[in-house]
Amino acid sequence: MFTEEQIQRYSRHILLPEVGVAGQQKILNAKVFVLGAGGLGSPALFYLAAAGVKEIGIADADEVDISNLQRQILHFTEDVGVSKVDSAKDKLTRLNSDTTVTTYNERITADNALDILGKYDIILDGSDNFPTRYMMNDACFFLKKPLVSGSILRFDGQLTVFDTANGSACYRCLYPELPPAGMVPSCQEAGVLGVVAGTIGVLQAQEALKLILGFGEPLINKLMIFDALSTSFKNLKVKKDPECPLCSENPSITELIQEEQEEVCELR
Repeated sequence: MFTEEQIQRYSRHILLPEVGVAGQQKILNAKVFVLGAGGLGSPALFYLAAAGVKEIGIADADEVDISNLQRQILHFTEDVGVSKVDSAKDKLTRLNSDTTVTTYNERITADNALDILGKYDIILDGSDNFPTRYMMNDACFFLKKPLVSGSILRFDGQLTVFDTANGSACYRCLYPELPPAGMVPSCQEAGVLGVVAGTIGVLQAQEALKLILGFGEPLINKLMIFDALSTSFKNLKVKKDPECPLCSENPSITELIQEEQEEVCELR
């Protein structure tokens, strides 16, 4: 089933009784999509490729900027000016030839989300703005795909898993409406400690692998809050909203829409 090289490469996984040969084969068959090759996407992508995920899709329309390098560890100084998806694909294919990397050098919108995301088993959202988060949540709901959602700002991070196909709450249950413009600091005003992006991004990869392997307790109906200043983690329960406009029995949102908001975003 495995080549000699694969047995050596994944030996530390295979040694785990919870993973073993069967579990590693699940990873080698899995297809994962990551929105954003930035601060969250970088560590998540590294670990997903290292684990042997069969196919990774990456969408990002930006080029590498020198200000990214403090937290976006997929990209090196010589990559400045190169598209992020090309930079990411170069690193990941050199890390593990078992992984096929498909790139989308474009923004994911309501026009293309269903076609692109529908090709994958699990979706990771590392986007940096609220309208995209709502759109990704809605697309995963309509496609019945699990969504691993992460966010960071300054010294804090949040992480949760939405699996609405199996009855979980969705992003709109947690945050019913877009926050008013100005509530979250702008990109120019806010900052982020680079390692916070690494912490949340790695945990996104961890949650994806747990979903692939079907073990442990994924953060479904839980919101994990990370505080780097105190190095503390706190899990809050997330309840399904019986009046949710998307996932309730009487939804008002019945098709994928693109909500608009003035530019207020979190750094990724």
